[in-house]
Amino acid sequence: MALSPMMQQYMNLKEQYNDSLLFFRLGDFYEMFFDDAILASKELELTLTGRDCGLTERAPMCGVPHHAVDQYINKLIKKNYKVAICEQMTIPQKGVKIVERDVVRIITPGTIIEENMLDEKENNYICAMYKSLNQVGIAYCDVSTGEFYIIEFNNDIFSRVLDELIRIKPAELLVNNEMFLYLSEQYDLINIINSMPTLYSEDKFELEYASDIINKQFKKTFDENKSSISAGGALLSYLHETQKNALEHINFIYTEENEFVKIDASTSRNLEISSTLRGSTKKGSLLWVLDKTKTSMGGRLLKRWLKDPVYNLNSINNRLEAVDEIKSNPIWHQNIIDDLKKINDIERLVTKLSYNTINPRDCESLKQSIVMLPTLIKQVLSFDNSLFSVIADELDSLDDVHTLLQNAINENPPVATKDGGFIKKGYSSELDDLRDISNNAKEHVRNMEIQEREQTGIKNLKIKYNRVFGYFIEITNSYKDKAPYRYIRKQTLANAERYITEELNTLEERIMSAQEKINKLELQLYDKIKIALRTNIARLQRTAKAVAMLDVLQSHAKVALENNYTRPNMNDDGIINISEGRHPVVEKSIEGKNFVPNNTKLNMNENRFLIITGANMAGKSTYIRQVALITLMAHIGSFVPAHSAEICLVDKIFSRVGASDDLFMGQSTFMVEMSELANILTNATARSLIILDEIGRGTSTFDGLSVAWSVVEYICDKNKLGAKTLFATHYHQLSEFEGKVSGVKNYCVSVREQGEDIIFLRRIVRGGADKSFGIHVAKLAGLPDEVIDRANIILERLEEADINHVTITTSEEAGRNLNSKEDYSQIQLDMTTMLPYSDILDEIKQMDMTTTTPIDAFYLVNRLKDKMK
Repeated sequence: MALSPMMQQYMNLKEQYNDSLLFFRLGDFYEMFFDDAILASKELELTLTGRDCGLTERAPMCGVPHHAVDQYINKLIKKNYKVAICEQMTIPQKGVKIVERDVVRIITPGTIIEENMLDEKENNYICAMYKSLNQVGIAYCDVSTGEFYIIEFNNDIFSRVLDELIRIKPAELLVNNEMFLYLSEQYDLINIINSMPTLYSEDKFELEYASDIINKQFKKTFDENKSSISAGGALLSYLHETQKNALEHINFIYTEENEFVKIDASTSRNLEISSTLRGSTKKGSLLWVLDKTKTSMGGRLLKRWLKDPVYNLNSINNRLEAVDEIKSNPIWHQNIIDDLKKINDIERLVTKLSYNTINPRDCESLKQSIVMLPTLIKQVLSFDNSLFSVIADELDSLDDVHTLLQNAINENPPVATKDGGFIKKGYSSELDDLRDISNNAKEHVRNMEIQEREQTGIKNLKIKYNRVFGYFIEITNSYKDKAPYRYIRKQTLANAERYITEELNTLEERIMSAQEKINKLELQLYDKIKIALRTNIARLQRTAKAVAMLDVLQSHAKVALENNYTRPNMNDDGIINISEGRHPVVEKSIEGKNFVPNNTKLNMNENRFLIITGANMAGKSTYIRQVALITLMAHIGSFVPAHSAEICLVDKIFSRVGASDDLFMGQSTFMVEMSELANILTNATARSLIILDEIGRGTSTFDGLSVAWSVVEYICDKNKLGAKTLFATHYHQLSEFEGKVSGVKNYCVSVREQGEDIIFLRRIVRGGADKSFGIHVAKLAGLPDEVIDRANIILERLEEADINHVTITTSEEAGRNLNSKEDYSQIQLDMTTMLPYSDILDEIKQMDMTTTTPIDAFYLVNRLKDKMK
């Protein structure tokens, strides 16, 4: 049996889009059939039915109503499915068995533009990666805003690709074959890309093909030899195939040639810049503290600034001056906030315009946003800073666009266009006439009735209506002789005659067809309005970017006011001098309690490497993180939590904080630590800021200390690195570096002992610590008293004895009480057993302890240990 015409149409389209779930429009529903229906019914929890299709068995079928389709598509997209939207391209007509249908768009995780499927302050990127030999090109785009970026690099490929994937967080990835093979060989990377939809292609990346596409899209010629052009062209090709429109809103390409402070993925994670380590939530991150933006556009821009801090003194100082000026003018500041609150997401409205999916209510939102622009421009022009001049130049009052929308679109219009009623009265005289006829049909009929009575002299003449005959004139038998010749008899009743006239037929036709004509004309007028709006896409986008920048600057000012931040003084002399600095997130989290501020002094000479020791929980990690965060905040043009701050330009910020397994990647705590450390030592420069916490703690004491010791030596050596570094550690032996290695200074976190208890003072002071107070911290954490008492006994004996010659005797072996000190351990110094090792004893005796460094001592112990074996 042959398939029905409609089902044959479905199968032809499904064959073209076999990698997508095909949503096939049938009237007011999107239907799915066969395997798609079985899959969708399971994923969307829909009832699976069947439909006769011309085969012996009914085709499995399920569907969703068109007005609620977004929520169903969103569920599928979150599960990484692609959805092909098939619409009816013609209106059903009598005598035509099947309407034309075609796929108008393919929705994928990386190409969502629907606001109810997106986070308003988050970008949704789709990314393409191209690898050729040792060069990698990356292109990524947020289709919902029109942003398009390309970058490339030819060294340190693994870490750069990893950093970009984590920084961009693409929802979808497109790669060429060589890139796919490379990613497949990198265990860390393949696990990341396996978590997102990834398309492997080769032809789209062909250089000549890609170059042609990218040059046409952006109407300029780019260097064809760049791998980033291959990536960019492939991405555009994919977008054209799936979105099936000209993508007019993607009209500017960011080449990322500007200098930014490099922040790798682990540093961003460790410093909790945009999300927390635990739970990956915004609350508790630096972004949470800094985000006081009032528009979606500003929120997205602030997040980009945090990902790409500026590495340019002039740019940073311009931002700081602008923030300072807003902060100093609270009335103007509040006026700006009030205006920004009323501005909607122009960027994403422009995308709808480009897609031709903008509805009348979106137009009203756009108009409401544009209304605020003239007053916003006046506010900006009130300031003196040069950055405000740039913003004012980019802000367009868009008077002509406002006039168009004001004249054309009704206030509070419907979302859908099918029912009409969104074009404003007075915009089209033809439409007004049709509405007049439709809305005042009874009045028009009544007027004709009065006119006919006057002309015929028949006082009881009536014009009536029914579904069978439509409108007609009814005259009782007593007056039927007075009916004019122009009256055409329609129906004879027992006591009356019914007539029609040419004039009445004309009126009836106008009344009956008015609503259909109104709907058709409104759609025609709306199409012309959208065409006119699309000619202003570039103007709208420039204005949106200016609004976003102003929003971020006012957000910086508001945060500074609310949290008592100060303006940092930027320098290019390698000096970081922070007076009474505070951790922005911790301070906010303990609101109502006093945060203890601390000073920091770093430079390229005598204070280049700070070793911070002290008790557990005393605040070492908080302190070193706050220095990194203050430095980062200064580089995005934000005021900082300090009494005063001098901050130098840094090209990179690195952070190795804490210890954690990465079981997903198959790495232990120590492996993660060493991998991140290797990345830092390989990529840092003398202009970088390095934050290190507890290096070497994931392995044995000797191994860990040896690694930490060597790392200190390497970083301190100006010929190898010489970067400004804060190094928090429990290895008190590292304090020996001060005075022996140039640039090293010791600091510790002060504590106060009160009997068996300690008080953390949270103050960083000069000097090294000689105790870690680990048992005190264990007590604070709630370990049982028996465990705490036993630990104190063990510690006392270990401190009294030569740890290399201690024989541990457990309490069970001694048969004593758990707290019995005398039976806990014995120092074994039986000289009979020591005689075979006399040469080792001689070597120990010959040691000059006045010149032996701790690390020399550790090396000696290991060597003697090997001899004893």
